[in-house]
Amino acid sequence: QVQLLESGGGSVQSGGSLTLSCSASNNLIYSMAWFRQAPGTEREAIAAIDSSGTLRYADSVKGRFTISRDNAKNTAFLQMNSVKPEDTAVYYCAATRGSFRPPAFLRVQYNHWGQGTQVTVSS
Repeated sequence: QVQLLESGGGSVQSGGSLTLSCSASNNLIYSMAWFRQAPGTEREAIAAIDSSGTLRYADSVKGRFTISRDNAKNTAFLQMNSVKPEDTAVYYCAATRGSFRPPAFLRVQYNHWGQGTQVTVSS
């Protein structure tokens, strides 16, 4: 069983930056992703990266957020720049041993989840 531990959430002003980290308990991971869920909405994928480094982004964050991973440390990152109030949500890290082309963007494709970390963007 893989455990995911997120860190880096918090409060930031509009236009600012924040970096989220997700540490996996082992290296049996092929793909990782970040999802987010705002109150009253469905959990949505915003960024994904597979084991080869192929990236995928939601249109809402493309050009502002960057997903990356350090395979040696079993850690994924989400660099959030130029944040907006609509980025306010609980952010979840997800992982799977599956390999998808393009990188997976559906909740059902991921079987390991972090506990979530709150990101609040003030205007």
